[in-house]
Amino acid sequence: MVADSHDTICAIATPAGRGGVGIVRVSGPAASRIADRVLGKKPPPRMARYGAFRDAGGEVIDEGIALFFPGPGSFTGEDVLELQAHGGPVLLDMLLRLCVSLGARIAEPGEISRRAFLNGKLDLAQTEAVADLIDSATEQAVRAAARSLSGVFSKRVREMLDGLIGLRSYVEAAIDFPEEEVDFLADDRLANDLDDLLGCVDSLLDGAQQGRLLRDGLTLVLAGRPNAGKSSLLNALAGYDAAIVTPVPGTTRDLVREQLSLDGMPLHIVDTAGLTESPDIVEAEGVRRARAQMREADRVLLVLDDTKPGNITALLNELPGDIPVTTVRNKIDLSGAEPGFEHDGWGDTVRLSATTGAGLDALREHLRAVAGFHDTGEGTFLARTRHLDALKRAREHLVSGKTQLRETRSGELLAEDLRQAQNALGEITGEFTSDDLLGSIFSSFCIGK
Repeated sequence: MVADSHDTICAIATPAGRGGVGIVRVSGPAASRIADRVLGKKPPPRMARYGAFRDAGGEVIDEGIALFFPGPGSFTGEDVLELQAHGGPVLLDMLLRLCVSLGARIAEPGEISRRAFLNGKLDLAQTEAVADLIDSATEQAVRAAARSLSGVFSKRVREMLDGLIGLRSYVEAAIDFPEEEVDFLADDRLANDLDDLLGCVDSLLDGAQQGRLLRDGLTLVLAGRPNAGKSSLLNALAGYDAAIVTPVPGTTRDLVREQLSLDGMPLHIVDTAGLTESPDIVEAEGVRRARAQMREADRVLLVLDDTKPGNITALLNELPGDIPVTTVRNKIDLSGAEPGFEHDGWGDTVRLSATTGAGLDALREHLRAVAGFHDTGEGTFLARTRHLDALKRAREHLVSGKTQLRETRSGELLAEDLRQAQNALGEITGEFTSDDLLGSIFSSFCIGK
């Protein structure tokens, strides 16, 4: 695929607001001409040049550094101009409008990265890693995104694709030449190759799951009755006073969000208003928001006051039925219970004290376990939910193909399953991708990237 490069795009590539340096990026066939007009002379390829940036009337707007990358040896595969100016928002807007007046148009979100993909400079998984690298919330996620950008993930996917293509070729050749009178379906090589491919997919699925957790993390909602210690637990996990804590029930009335790191995995924790019936319209709105947030959680931590057991069943019935729940019995420093984890009649239960910190390590270990997260190594790559979905579909088709081989002995059905598995894997790198999917992916990118 090759991008439609008839037009030239431009964008501010640095964050909004004031800064020491701001970058305007231009990509497309007019980049060379814009460089001549703004700088007076195009910089030598891939060499920084300091000089004045002039408007259409020759007046100096700013002085800075310019870089010119002739295509195809650039990020997008097109001619690319970068103007590194002082980082004032008005100044950068003037440079941007100047580029537009000279024949460029404002880039859409992610359009520069999309051109890199369409021009074959990066595959789709690598292109997504660019955005993931920018958005990484932990050091481990940064390293994993960098490995994805360098092609670690894509290489493993392509190795599986090569194996699938070879297997498809063997099966379809046997179907096309039945006169050979060879029962290819009885060939041990076929079954062994299918098993090898399934093993590769399972291994990659495990790595992708870890990568997704590194990227997206786990969203936890703290729920419970007023004054159970939800805000105290949030503060204990955060290590600082993220939420206001008082002896007065109902102190928390709105959602309080914090992002933490659990051994490199992002934890998105949401403290909520205590679940209660109240005539106070503000408190009632807080409860409504708490219930809505629970429906979007990966897991609910139901915080109970261990000194007041109460009716746990009634409280559990107030929670969404399809969201996993861990019961947290807080205030064991007052109840005298031992800290730790157990699986009791209420399900997963952790006993702890948010005040003293006893039992917090048991909660952290429990969260690692339920997330399926383990220490990541040098081969870890960042992955997205769509990658996991594609790998799972590829696995389903390989399992189906194995069933066709063993039970129906239908070469045509086996070949179709192999084709579908190949297409699913091809979606990861962009070899088989719809325009709608591309639009969805790149619309989440930054302007100028």
